[in-house]
Amino acid sequence: MTIAHAGTTTAPVPTQSTYQNRVADYWNAEENPVNLELGKIDDLYHHHYGVGDVDWSVLDEPDRARRRERVTGELHRLEHAQAELLAGHLGPLTPADRVFDAGCGRGGGSVVAHLRHGCHADGVTISAKQADFANAQARERGIDEQVRYHHRNMLDTGFTTGAYAASWNNESTMYVELDLLFAEHARLLRRGGRYVVITGCYNDTYGRASREVSLINAHYICDIHPRSEYFRAMARNRLVPVHVGDLTEATIPYWELRSQADHLVTGIEETFLTAYRNGSFQYLLIAADRV
Repeated sequence: MTIAHAGTTTAPVPTQSTYQNRVADYWNAEENPVNLELGKIDDLYHHHYGVGDVDWSVLDEPDRARRRERVTGELHRLEHAQAELLAGHLGPLTPADRVFDAGCGRGGGSVVAHLRHGCHADGVTISAKQADFANAQARERGIDEQVRYHHRNMLDTGFTTGAYAASWNNESTMYVELDLLFAEHARLLRRGGRYVVITGCYNDTYGRASREVSLINAHYICDIHPRSEYFRAMARNRLVPVHVGDLTEATIPYWELRSQADHLVTGIEETFLTAYRNGSFQYLLIAADRV
């Protein structure tokens, strides 16, 4: 089976709408310390949040510089735990398998999947800057033959139909229409392949999107989907959920710690915490099989 491999120098320029161009511009310009400083710890750059219990002793550190270092390390530990959680739901993979990282950011998730399963990975991002950065990281690790990043639109990758054993989105579905996205995942996955998504979604039982959800949309230039739409769109695109996990309570400690990390706060922390606590916003993991 032939799989189209294209680096940032040879890949076609992604077909993008005006909105997608705005998103690409946002991520091409993004230099947020909460992404970059955490990644510098071990050269695993994630663009998502964290889960798990916090070691609150990091806030008791009397030395200011050491406190910043420990808080940064703890936040990175939590976001890495989230990446490992997702990778653990990708199914039984072998080094011969290929996986697809949709909306890969600076590439941390693909590296985690490769290190865990030994598989080949193709990451796709709408940001040329992110793809260049991620490919440089793969070369430095010596895994660039197994892990590659592409400047492409995750809704229309050009990759070979049925070539992938697993695929995922990690906090990137809010930038696209779910039917278009899941149709591409269903096309790329072989029969029985596993799709996993971790995402924030608004809670339909609460009603329409809350004020907090609207503020998050404005902050990230995104459009958070209702929870129910994930399952409807999956059903329309041959993706059958086999596991659904509510990570809301597991992610609140991450946000509580981040809100006290003066060197990393972005101003959106309390909005996330309010939305999670009032029930209008949820953090979900959904694993589905392609039938």
